[in-house]
Amino acid sequence: MNVLVINCGSSSFKYQLIDMSREAVLSSGLVERIGEAHGSLSHKVAPGTDKESVFRREQPFPDHTAGLNAVMELLVDPERGVISSLKDINAVGHRVVMGGEDIRASCLMGEKEKAAVSRLSALAPLHNPANLQGIEVAQSLLPHAPSVGVFDTEFHASLPPKAFMYALPYSLYEEQRIRRYGFHGTSHRFVARSGARLLDKDPDFFNAITCHLGNGCSITAVENGASVETSMGLTPLEGVIMGTRCGNIDPAILLFLGRNGNLDFPVLDSLLNKESGLKGICGLNDMRDIHAARARGEARAQLAFDMFCHGIRKYIGAYCAILGRLDALIFTAGIGENDDQVRAAVCADLGILGIAVDPARNAMRSGRPRAISPETSPVAVLVVPTNEELAIAQETVAVLAAGR
Repeated sequence: MNVLVINCGSSSFKYQLIDMSREAVLSSGLVERIGEAHGSLSHKVAPGTDKESVFRREQPFPDHTAGLNAVMELLVDPERGVISSLKDINAVGHRVVMGGEDIRASCLMGEKEKAAVSRLSALAPLHNPANLQGIEVAQSLLPHAPSVGVFDTEFHASLPPKAFMYALPYSLYEEQRIRRYGFHGTSHRFVARSGARLLDKDPDFFNAITCHLGNGCSITAVENGASVETSMGLTPLEGVIMGTRCGNIDPAILLFLGRNGNLDFPVLDSLLNKESGLKGICGLNDMRDIHAARARGEARAQLAFDMFCHGIRKYIGAYCAILGRLDALIFTAGIGENDDQVRAAVCADLGILGIAVDPARNAMRSGRPRAISPETSPVAVLVVPTNEELAIAQETVAVLAAGR
């Protein structure tokens, strides 16, 4: 059974075509900088094997539809493709960010489910529309292949009320379900379980702080294998500073801007979600570009870097207090897996928490799960590449087998 996994973010998406009979990736790729002047597509055949080949293309992709169409063409391309026909794709698994309390488990994406995803876009404005677009394009191009949605919010269903409730009138929860939902759940669950296996510990008795750091960022406290606290809230806007999202701010800022700046809700929404975060501070939302600007001595790029790392450190300290016992601090996603400068800055002077990194281990590049802490460190600091695509494919197969 071949499962195509589509993982759409706000300005990029990853894809994998997986032969689930042996959990082998036939092809994978990444479309980046969607909606920008200079987009890129990277397409791999037989990734991770001695037969791996890579094709790269630089071109603008105005939206996710354009990117997904380009991917479909490559999958069946006589030279670079891995299947003879799109009919060789048996199912499509989609990462969907927000299921709210309407959809609490993975499911087939019919009209009712798509309507729920669309309705919940108000809570995930940078992601649910892109997720839905991916589903609809896949259903149009692959009408024979069922689409399954796998929801970020599912892993965080274990949050206790003291963690998911806001100190607002309780009626807002009862009537409108205003609460913390959390996101990146598929990734947090995958890397927590992978980290436990790496350390030869039982995943169901494993305590970790998982740091999913990419263009979107979230931190989760995992106690005995379950999410008990997480940084994102009702929407993916809350938490640490992100590429274009502000993270935590004083909510009265919105009242101030509304009254004194005459800014309406659409303008405020765009300001907080698309013009803030790292981009708002220094004009750049890609950490690779920020490092280049820091190297040129640009003060605001340095400020953005310092603010980013400072915010993550605050969450680590808070979650250590919540967990009481910490087996591992885990870094994952684009920045977490690849940026040794961020990891070093985040972990600097955290010896009071038992957290330290070995500079040589931290500087090593690898696509494998690994420890970057000293051998004698009481808390393991791990880099665990996330594999949301495999987790989504596995869940897709399970949903189809169960007929749900």
